[in-house]
Amino acid sequence: MTLDIDDYAARFHEEPGYLDFAAAGPIGDTVRAEAEAFLTLLAGGRFGSLAPFFEQNARVRAAVSALTGFRTDQIAFQPNTSQGLMHTLFGITGGVALSPAEFPSLTFATVRAQQALGVVAPQWLETDHGRVTPGNIRDQLDSSTVAVAVSLVDFRTGHLVDLEGIRQVIGDRLLIVDAIQGFGVVDAPYGVADVVAAGGQKWVRSGWGTGFLALSDRALEHLTPVWSGFTASEHEGLPLDEVLPPASDARAYTVSNGDPIAMARFAAALEELADVGVAAVNARLAEKVSAVLDVADEFAIPVVSPRAEPERAGIVVLEPTPEQLTVLAAALHNHGVSVTVRGGTVRVAPHVSTDLETIELLRSALLSFATASGAR
Repeated sequence: MTLDIDDYAARFHEEPGYLDFAAAGPIGDTVRAEAEAFLTLLAGGRFGSLAPFFEQNARVRAAVSALTGFRTDQIAFQPNTSQGLMHTLFGITGGVALSPAEFPSLTFATVRAQQALGVVAPQWLETDHGRVTPGNIRDQLDSSTVAVAVSLVDFRTGHLVDLEGIRQVIGDRLLIVDAIQGFGVVDAPYGVADVVAAGGQKWVRSGWGTGFLALSDRALEHLTPVWSGFTASEHEGLPLDEVLPPASDARAYTVSNGDPIAMARFAAALEELADVGVAAVNARLAEKVSAVLDVADEFAIPVVSPRAEPERAGIVVLEPTPEQLTVLAAALHNHGVSVTVRGGTVRVAPHVSTDLETIELLRSALLSFATASGAR
């Protein structure tokens, strides 16, 4: 590690008041410079200048490998988490246990696969107030369950799932993880999962169009690469005049050549993360989350997301009374505080670059809310 957390945080320059990293993370200096460099190459078209574009697939898979522990041949670049999950769920035969409250990427992929192929059977889990835990999974699995699908961090509750506990409970069934709400800020035990899909537009801060699908050897053995394009064979180069079978590794789960500029953005962000260390990012983010919790508590706004550090990542969920929600949303808007308001809650998501000015803007907004609602 050569980059410390202060230097890392200083490379980002989002406007004060931005607290919506669970929706999208503004890019920093490194990713911006990488994109601009490749756009300059693409604009010039100088003889031989396009060679670096064709090196980005190997580079981005190496960067993902460094942070997840999966081998590079187990990793395929994807333009987003949803496409990686589509590849996965369309490739399964049997029952898949998942919560109906999961982010729609998981639920839609499962149901669409059932509707199209008839070989996947969604098994809807009952949860503990939206939280998937080893305890509430244990008694809901049966002999037809071949896989369990979960989010690393739930997008609504902010709950950080116990991957190791779930692995112990589900035995040799496939464990599928939608990791986007934790990837880059949670030092997770990805090795216990069979499938990990994530994107880079949130906590990794590499912009849209960046993501990956990582598959264990067991997953590669059990899944069928239904959606497999011309880039997905063992053949080196363009396969012409015949349709070749899918590769035995993660290449099978590609459709076409990925965007090399997106790959470069993603790789640059991941290389930087590996340099500073996800554990250091997680520790600094914990401080920022605690600061948000302190402000919410100052104005007695109910917090329904986990408070204990082992159970949380970067999301704080506020749940005012229904009649106060509009007042709170308006106060945040009027003070220039970016959050997500959905389903009766306010989701607040800081990052390592969240500064004191942003926390003070949040405090001012909550003071206005408390004054307007008569809560203070």
